[in-house]
Amino acid sequence: MTVRGIPAPGLYQPSIYWEDRAQRFAAQGEGLAAVCAYGMPEFYNRAIHLEQRLALEPWLKVGAGTRVLDVGCGVGRWSRLLAARGAEVLGVDLSPTMIAQAQQRAAAEGVAGRCRFRVGDLATLDVGERFDLVLGVTVLQHILDPSALRAALDAMTAHLAAGARMVLLEAAPTNWVDRCNSTVFRARRRNVYLDLIHDCNLDLRALTGVDPAPFRTQLLPYVRKLPAKLSLGLLALATALSLPINALFGRRALGRSWHAVFVLEVKNRGV
Repeated sequence: MTVRGIPAPGLYQPSIYWEDRAQRFAAQGEGLAAVCAYGMPEFYNRAIHLEQRLALEPWLKVGAGTRVLDVGCGVGRWSRLLAARGAEVLGVDLSPTMIAQAQQRAAAEGVAGRCRFRVGDLATLDVGERFDLVLGVTVLQHILDPSALRAALDAMTAHLAAGARMVLLEAAPTNWVDRCNSTVFRARRRNVYLDLIHDCNLDLRALTGVDPAPFRTQLLPYVRKLPAKLSLGLLALATALSLPINALFGRRALGRSWHAVFVLEVKNRGV
């Protein structure tokens, strides 16, 4: 584990990248370094996970038997949470190691009976089922090719049952921000997602914020250039300053938020 993250590869091959990332970090602690900020300290990723959970919580109140598709499920952190609440969950991820970890963790938590996991590419996904909730957390921001991005959202839409809901959490600032972009990540402007949502025949039912505090995003591009001890101290300070602001005001401070939660439904789909 490094306090300054791991540089993005020069050539992004998603299946190779995510499998390598999973092999490095999916078995460590809660596996958050594999699915949140790549290789960053546990305290940093725990803060990200908490902020995401607070932002998503209103949309994750599932009833027993709710059918959920968790795309880009990673180590199954959301699949296991929803299964513990009674949902029947299918988690899909590109990495076999992520899926193996998700299965192991679901068994350890006693929810394996309500969780299924399989390896799959979202852009070509067809599991032959429809779901009451399709969930994607920081997945689309790692699909860089526009045609693959459209195919991924189309595939998610095709798996929605009548009256179902899709919930996405993605890096989607209101202004053009590229200082944190890399060969594996794209912080698209929010309007890009809103246009794509419209083009995929989806209605936007709600849009809320996640993390309006700017400290981490301002620091992150410079972390690897600083001495290790200084990087760790600044990361800890930025996290300590960000967490209470994001926890208290994240959902409401939409205009200033770096990430956003999109709550979607299909337009005019019959039963």
